[in-house]
Amino acid sequence: MTGNRVVVFKGPGEVGVESTDYPKLELPEDVANGLGIKKSAPHAVILRLVTTNICGSDQHMVRGRTTAPVGQTLGHEITGEVVEVGDDVLFVKEGDICSVPFNIACGRCRMCNEGKTGICLNVNPARAGAAYGYVDMGGWIGGQAEYVMVPYADFNLLKFPDRDQALAKILDLTMLSDIFPTGYHGAYTAGVTTGSTVYVAGAGPVGLAAAYSAQLLGAATVIVGDMNTSRLRQAESFGCETVDLSSGNELADMIEQILGEPEVDAAVDAVGFEARGHGADADEAPATVLNDIMTIARAGASLGIPGLYVTGDPGGVDENAKVGQIGVRLGLGWAKSHALVTGQCPVKKYNRQLMNMILSDKAHIADAVNAVSISLDEAPEGYQDFDKGAAKKYVIDPHGMVAA
Repeated sequence: MTGNRVVVFKGPGEVGVESTDYPKLELPEDVANGLGIKKSAPHAVILRLVTTNICGSDQHMVRGRTTAPVGQTLGHEITGEVVEVGDDVLFVKEGDICSVPFNIACGRCRMCNEGKTGICLNVNPARAGAAYGYVDMGGWIGGQAEYVMVPYADFNLLKFPDRDQALAKILDLTMLSDIFPTGYHGAYTAGVTTGSTVYVAGAGPVGLAAAYSAQLLGAATVIVGDMNTSRLRQAESFGCETVDLSSGNELADMIEQILGEPEVDAAVDAVGFEARGHGADADEAPATVLNDIMTIARAGASLGIPGLYVTGDPGGVDENAKVGQIGVRLGLGWAKSHALVTGQCPVKKYNRQLMNMILSDKAHIADAVNAVSISLDEAPEGYQDFDKGAAKKYVIDPHGMVAA
């Protein structure tokens, strides 16, 4: 059988593309042994990657800001063609092109039955929830590769109805594995609806996806805050208002200049634990965004928090931050009766509907996040450029299937 190549974390600030074994229809050792279940996976398929994206969550590992070991395989944003099917797979077949939710879910446990597929109980011995190519997420091989194994395929895979149509819209459809549903989840759980005023903290790909999703949900005004001017210009390209947090001006004052009042109906944190304070030379201050959104969200508002927060951060600013304990002004949120929604997006809750929006030409998420395709061998360069703040979403094309 053919081999495989996969992107691997080689130490802080460094990734490489390494040869590895072709995947088998088997669960990872730590999942099978830790949960006491069979290693063989006749419920699985092997995918040949059509596209696989670089995510800001990957960058946290590559920067050395998690407990990821050297040799950790990377990549959880997966779209692929089925090339091998387990004996127990009933409803997908070889040749199907499918989107893969980044959360791995069994489809059998209490959480899956409740639609909470981000915290499946049967895919990770260490904690609820698993993902491909991510630290502490069950030992599943990453999908920034040529081939990948997907378990519980009938449950996890979202099959595109028409191959030619899918390939024609692949730069949009590849966003269904993570950032489009995640951004939508941030806006939806923040309560965005017709006529809402919305603040999105962070103009990286997830923030841009949240801002675009807020528009789909009917927001009247979407304001995006960041310190990266090129990313702010990208938000403006599809109709967002922006605030430059490097200016040192008060966020509430900048929002008031746009809306005529210093608060919004809904707010989204698309930054997470590597947040910095305001001002051009501000130091890292991990609670900044959470405190910002509680400050500028009206009383009774909901706060969507798709930004990543971790329980282990070797580079944390203090001993508390290293275990995910940060200085959030919870009393402020309590006094304003805010609802906070955290955790992994349950991708399956949204991906089919968002696929329909793309296929019916109602959503153009690739344009919103400025998707750019690169080869697998260009992945290390893509990581470097993304880490420098490029206003792009890097889509890896391992087999040359993305149209020029």
